[in-house]
Amino acid sequence: MVSGLINANPIIYEKKERRARSAPSVPHDDNYSENKRKVDNSNFNIFLTFSNHIRDIKDPEHPYSLEELKVITEEAVEVDDQRNSVRVTFTPTVEHCSMATIIGLCLRVKLMRSLPSRYKVDIRVAPGSHATEAAVNKQLNDKERVAAALENPNLLDMVDECLAPSYD
Repeated sequence: MVSGLINANPIIYEKKERRARSAPSVPHDDNYSENKRKVDNSNFNIFLTFSNHIRDIKDPEHPYSLEELKVITEEAVEVDDQRNSVRVTFTPTVEHCSMATIIGLCLRVKLMRSLPSRYKVDIRVAPGSHATEAAVNKQLNDKERVAAALENPNLLDMVDECLAPSYD
């Protein structure tokens, strides 16, 4: 990965057990409202987005997934099918993490490659978790900056390395 570690001793958390993929069960009850059905589907979409797309992204600095470092959690993924939007809020392991933009770029690229193009993807650093939070958020959500970053072969190689599947 990267030499000269920013956070030499990160706290490692246990991965959540993978849940089986199945559509949410919807009771065939007249009292079961359409709104409740939408909430169930939305929760299911959040689960799918997290479990299938971003939980296994590797940290650019360590041989651990973003989930194992608690950089991302299932609770930090918001999917709004009505507005065709996905928001992922991540928390760097240290407040001065220089890898925050790379992590955000990895999240964006993975979702861009995985989700239908109708979704607008919004990647954010958790409020108060990074020294340059506003600058990182602006950079990660600016289409031109993201496109320029992805034209850089070194950055693209780093992103692809983080997104490569691990077989542990």
